[in-house]
Amino acid sequence: MSDRSDRAGWTSPLRRLGRRTDWAAQPPTWRAARPALIAEALKRASARPSGNWFVVGASREVRVGERPYGRTVGGVEVVLWRSESGELRAGPGVCPHLGAPLKDSRVACGTLVCHWHGLALDGGPTAGWEPYPVHDDGVLVWVRLDAVGGEEPTELPVVPPRPRTGSGVDAVFTAVGRCEPEDVVANRLDPWHGSWFHPYSFVDLTVAGAPRGEDEDEDVFVVDVSFRVAGRLVVPVRAEFTAPEPRTVVMRITEGEGRTSVVETHATPLTAPDDPRPRTAVVEAVVAASDRPGFALARAAAPVLRPLMRRTAGRLWRDDLDYAERRWALRSTGRFPG
Repeated sequence: MSDRSDRAGWTSPLRRLGRRTDWAAQPPTWRAARPALIAEALKRASARPSGNWFVVGASREVRVGERPYGRTVGGVEVVLWRSESGELRAGPGVCPHLGAPLKDSRVACGTLVCHWHGLALDGGPTAGWEPYPVHDDGVLVWVRLDAVGGEEPTELPVVPPRPRTGSGVDAVFTAVGRCEPEDVVANRLDPWHGSWFHPYSFVDLTVAGAPRGEDEDEDVFVVDVSFRVAGRLVVPVRAEFTAPEPRTVVMRITEGEGRTSVVETHATPLTAPDDPRPRTAVVEAVVAASDRPGFALARAAAPVLRPLMRRTAGRLWRDDLDYAERRWALRSTGRFPG
């Protein structure tokens, strides 16, 4: 009986636009996208504490029994691996003996063994090698680098609220651009560019609310937008954009299909602050959720869906990294109009 009721009450998330959606015919957004408004939102985000935590990659990229995972953060080489019990461990990526790159070493029985001379590191302090605090939030792994962050350290990173564990499908996309983290964050704090710059993905985008004050609960962009599926078929939603810490912007769907789903964009500096050619990693976590009964099938098909989710994110970031890199190029030479 319940199955029949579910089918009888089912409604499609798709909507058909009753008109053509010519790119040039949409209302211009340049007046609303005031440089000062975006700059002030970026300034407030930059002032929030991070506790010196940096996102380095997806949780599933650091696996038990596999090779270590390496990343450079703020010019500092970092290596991560897991013990036999799955505990996440991290520390400097330079062997304290003669400087071997530990990301190229091996993990044996949960111990990192340098491939140059066999120095074994079990995750505890060793002469010339001190472990870094790490955190696995179930989707992403974070490392705390106090020398890079320069803030008051915190025990845990600022992890945005997500759909209940096990209720969603998550995928993590990573790309690298020649810019600084603030350029990535500024891109995300400019929702007005969506339908213009990404017409293949978005249509009918309206910023329904801009930040009303410095309080984090009020420092929100509210956006009504339709995700393009095919032709005139779209999925309309309302979403909120917030910046809980200096290197993170979160888009959360608050109304419509996929309510509570989130897209977290984390900007991790790869180069030192004074590097004349900065590089920043964009680590974007998509956690999709739905209260539709059939969404359990999507969870079961997660291994198949993840590459598709990453491909979609990659298409957007192909353009958005152009935006961020252009912003840095102009800003670094004093030509940025904002």
